[in-house]
Amino acid sequence: MSPSLSTDAKLPALGSGIKYSGCTVLELDSPYTQRPTALRTTAAFFAGIVVTLIAVAQYASWSGLYLTTSLTAAPGTPEWHDYPAPSPTNVFPSAFPSDVGYPGPTHPGAEPGVAATAPAYPLHSGSAHLVPPPHFAKGKGKSKKDKFDIFRHWGSLSPWYSVEQGAFGVDSSPEAPETCQITGVHLLHRHGARYPADVKSTRGPAMFAARVRSANVTASGPLRFLNDWTYKLGQEGLTPFGRAQLFDLGVSMRMRYGFLLKNFTAANILPVFRTESQHRMLASAQNFALGFFGYPLDNQYQQVVTIEESGFNNTLAPYRSCRNNADIRKAYRGISPSNEWIAIYLAKAVRRLQKHISGIELDAADVFNMQEMCAYETVALGFSKFCELFTEKEWEGFDYAYGVSFGSPLSKALGIGYVQELVSRLTQTPIEIHNSSTNATLHNDLTFPFGHSLYVDATHEVVIINVLTALGLRSFAETGPLPSNHIPEGLSFKTSQVAPFAANVQFQILSCSSEPGPQIRVIVNDGVVPLNVLKGCPDNQHGMCPVDAFVEAQREHIRTTDWNLVCNGDWKVPEGWNTTSGYPDWI
Repeated sequence: MSPSLSTDAKLPALGSGIKYSGCTVLELDSPYTQRPTALRTTAAFFAGIVVTLIAVAQYASWSGLYLTTSLTAAPGTPEWHDYPAPSPTNVFPSAFPSDVGYPGPTHPGAEPGVAATAPAYPLHSGSAHLVPPPHFAKGKGKSKKDKFDIFRHWGSLSPWYSVEQGAFGVDSSPEAPETCQITGVHLLHRHGARYPADVKSTRGPAMFAARVRSANVTASGPLRFLNDWTYKLGQEGLTPFGRAQLFDLGVSMRMRYGFLLKNFTAANILPVFRTESQHRMLASAQNFALGFFGYPLDNQYQQVVTIEESGFNNTLAPYRSCRNNADIRKAYRGISPSNEWIAIYLAKAVRRLQKHISGIELDAADVFNMQEMCAYETVALGFSKFCELFTEKEWEGFDYAYGVSFGSPLSKALGIGYVQELVSRLTQTPIEIHNSSTNATLHNDLTFPFGHSLYVDATHEVVIINVLTALGLRSFAETGPLPSNHIPEGLSFKTSQVAPFAANVQFQILSCSSEPGPQIRVIVNDGVVPLNVLKGCPDNQHGMCPVDAFVEAQREHIRTTDWNLVCNGDWKVPEGWNTTSGYPDWI
């Protein structure tokens, strides 16, 4: 628990007795007391030792700190550090005021607008603060490419980065086309890098740590670090790097679209952003806001926090109100093909690594968990020895394993609620019938306003994929259902490109002198997505579609999506059925 700052403790006066955690009282001499120099120096020396020992004792006594050392801890033992201390002894808010006056003369300058004014677009590398394994750094990999970037081969555990121009089929960049002006943006983004979902899980990094901890493991060669390795990952919350991702994303979006705030000033209103109540979701939204607006946040925007829990409709976490999402056979059909692929691409790695460890019989699941450990440790701690254990080809297999795990008949229905909200905002008309994951209680003028030039919503990676599915953006499914025995050439869907940590989808609204009406573009992680796959949307070199045609195409998707059937219906998935539409189309 964070220390309370509501009431000041009494500040100790110089010369008064100070107690530290019930230990010996230290008397501090008045500066006017005259004593021999040697005596004062000796007293100060021993006093310093006492204070240091007391501080160490206090540090070790914190209940939130799980102390382990390589001399006493078994491999895989959890090592956690809860910061801050439950009751710090030096919390005196009045001694550390944040506003002391005398700020100096300041005045804001013009709002930035890189997306509207610059001749090129700023690209995001995604890997600041992270250290790759030595053999993948500085182009030392064996890839034919200039450099193999391991951070871009972790599926949805990858940090977000600007995909290459044309990655999704449109050879255009995100800045406004020459004849156009950006008039609005709807931003949907994922939370930042997090810890694994559950430290008690029967799979993933926590499972591997438990396996190592319960066995009498002896490791050698590339695995020798396991002999004194401890499990340092927390549970579900943002990592420091994850916080930085969302702060940076906020800064990036202010630099690109800051000029849109002029509309709010002119209308004398504030932007309204949305997120969910889950810890990492709220923290992500707050860090985004700090990057976008700067501190303090008071009177700069309004933050809607929707409840993410069963029984509450929520378009940013729609699976919470979808009963069939709890049925693994329906919602998580990708588990089986993913496991089939894992057994294939990691077969050699299992044999290779088994030679260097005794006390545990490795299988493909263990080795896959070691790859996940690499990704999670890196985004949590900055570096991981696990990353050194695998080849480029094995990392490409890992990336694909995350893609082949998608393919649920629930996907379109789970994304349709957000599509309804997008259409509602674009047309400035209320949703007439709340028959999906939309929340009628929160659809009012305050928490779901119309007419704003900037909207920001925070969500999860699976929801981003659900929304892209519900929008009918079929170019991502161009290579068809993903096979479980090989990686197809020219893969059109990679989770590391579409839904990495801090992924973002920008719906740009544009006014163009070359087009008769307002236009819309969909930009995923800086890659322009073709909209000509939608009925009524023409071919366009910049991926634009008239807003009216886009809206009508989405209304058709809404009309043909039966939330009640998908989420509450009693149906079974036929044997061998596969999907690129995300809908139970056999019914």
